[in-house]
Amino acid sequence: MKKTKIICTIGPSSYNLATLNKLKKEGVNIFRINMSHTKLSKLPNILKNLKKYVGKDKICIDTEGAQLRTTLVRKKVFIKKKKIVNIFNENKLSNKDNIYLYPKFNILSTPKNTKIFVGFDGIILKIIKKDLKKNCLIGKVLNSGFLDSNKGVHIEKKIKLDCLTSKDRSAIKFAKKQGIKNFAMSFVNSGNDTKTIREIIGFDSFLISKIETLNAINNLKEISKISNAVLIDRGDLSREVPIEKIPLAQEYIIKESKKNKKPVYVATNLLETMIKDSSPTRAESHDIYSTLNQGASGLVLAAESAIGKNPIECVIFLKKCISAYNAKKF
Repeated sequence: MKKTKIICTIGPSSYNLATLNKLKKEGVNIFRINMSHTKLSKLPNILKNLKKYVGKDKICIDTEGAQLRTTLVRKKVFIKKKKIVNIFNENKLSNKDNIYLYPKFNILSTPKNTKIFVGFDGIILKIIKKDLKKNCLIGKVLNSGFLDSNKGVHIEKKIKLDCLTSKDRSAIKFAKKQGIKNFAMSFVNSGNDTKTIREIIGFDSFLISKIETLNAINNLKEISKISNAVLIDRGDLSREVPIEKIPLAQEYIIKESKKNKKPVYVATNLLETMIKDSSPTRAESHDIYSTLNQGASGLVLAAESAIGKNPIECVIFLKKCISAYNAKKF
């Protein structure tokens, strides 16, 4: 029987010696560094400490990938419905009047009436016109919400982004020099994307390709050929797949990956309740069981271990779920 891997995302809740030691003792297999929420300037120190406390073979660098995000804001701000805002593609501080997005893309190619979604269940903007002089879009807020730093942004229309940001390339280059062999690629769209990162990390590295788009599902076979494993990010995938169909998408990806003889890891909302509470829900327990029963090879904690109140308890509960599943009796 193959051992089910447990992957923990490192963040403010888990990046301390006491917690790292406990997570290692509980048998966490991979400690994930999410570059979408990690400054490049802080990576050297983070890698130095993780190598010391958990070992370099357990560290994974997860790229930003081909996704738009908001730039930094000085303080989280609430933006009301019907407000008019400017949307730029520059690396400046965002505020209630001007929202800046990165990385670079042809922002003026975005058609009028296109909707832009900022974060999950957050601000929704509708493009009402373009300002060619300022090189920006003018948007009307359809759904109010909080504007915060580094929030994922989804545009209804297809836009062209590089599969790796310049920050990703710098992070990978540095990590390789530190002997890191595990890499996860975010927002993979095609086999060519995986070829791009494979050329950089080499064939002696373990590549996890994250399935977060419809393109990735459609190109799963090509992506799998060049990858060592795939990871279903149910959160970002739900931007393109209706939430009621996420279970069907997960079932399909796992089934096809088993045909391709590639392990599958599953992330997002496994233990969402335990970000704040000490106990999971019965629905979360059933979700984990169903995920394992479908054939998942690993379970991923994201916010639960990065910013949640109970990272250790989350891992312990995952282990109980895995043991119960393997025992097949109550």
